[in-house]
Amino acid sequence: MAANQLHAWGIPHGADASDAVALIVAELAANAVTHGRVPGRDFELRLTLVTGGVRIEVSDARAGSHLPGPREAHPPCPLDESGRGLLLVDALADRWEVLRRQPGKTVRAEVDLPATPSP
Repeated sequence: MAANQLHAWGIPHGADASDAVALIVAELAANAVTHGRVPGRDFELRLTLVTGGVRIEVSDARAGSHLPGPREAHPPCPLDESGRGLLLVDALADRWEVLRRQPGKTVRAEVDLPATPSP
């Protein structure tokens, strides 16, 4: 879905930015379903084409859960089966942050698009 929207915006499938956004969306959506789900409430995904890039926002309704932000995400132990998702977001996004909201939180990540040369 995210890759199709990017393609509609002129960012082709298989481009580095398209692949990065698709992986970030997949990871943040999986985190929202796994860790942020509240019975009767879904998560929200918002993609926005901003000047110079793409903004991804995934919001959930789970209050009270702390999510590490940039520079707080630490690698899990080598045999752990989970805990690498935010490291992936950190590696792929040019910027990201965790925003509190009522109820819950929003993880916002941005991927820069390569500058197109002027004609």
